[in-house]
Amino acid sequence: MRAIILAAGRGERMRPLTDQTPKPLLPVRGRPLIEWHIEALAAAGVRDIVINTAWLSEQFPQQLGDGRRFGLRLHYSDESAEPGGALETAGGIRRALPQLCADGDKAFWVVSGDVYIPDFRFDPALAQAFAQGPLDAQLWLAPNSPHHPGGDFGIGPTGLASAAGEPRYTWASVGLFKAAPFANLALGQKAALRPLLDEGIRRQAIAASLYRGTWVDVGTPQRWAALQGPSADISN
Repeated sequence: MRAIILAAGRGERMRPLTDQTPKPLLPVRGRPLIEWHIEALAAAGVRDIVINTAWLSEQFPQQLGDGRRFGLRLHYSDESAEPGGALETAGGIRRALPQLCADGDKAFWVVSGDVYIPDFRFDPALAQAFAQGPLDAQLWLAPNSPHHPGGDFGIGPTGLASAAGEPRYTWASVGLFKAAPFANLALGQKAALRPLLDEGIRRQAIAASLYRGTWVDVGTPQRWAALQGPSADISN
């Protein structure tokens, strides 16, 4: 099973750090943030990863190469030449579908390149079970952080994601997805992921699990700085 790491964003809230460096390439505890994902996916047996890029896109292959040093293959979906620039989350996944499904696979991992989630395991057995099942997506949710207290989704009694009800949790920006929900999107058009998630939840086609490991949305210079060190405060 392949994976896509979403890395095309400008990182406006992270300026000036992101004026010269894409956010996923900023160092976190001694290595670029995106490498935490690459190494975790490699350890889980993933051998092909697509990275979608836009802002300072040339820096990704320059720094990461073709993936051989990680024991896998890196593929790039460069959105910088698109008329409107980066295609947002769903639009970026739609553009990358030929690379994600090159071997006929219909399911893939999705993880945002700007989250720090070192304890997450990309479980291959769970991924294969998902690929053979009927659901459109499997999301992992995290306890809400102070900067997002309202959360995004709940978890129903049968393990399906819910749009209403309490408690609500924050999507940890990691999940398993089928290709089908993206296939009808216009190629090269900007498209957000949230409408697809809301529609899938309405159809009871999305499952959710609670993840309680370390998770940080590296969305501000303060949160990035707090990660630099083994005893760092990552509560902000």
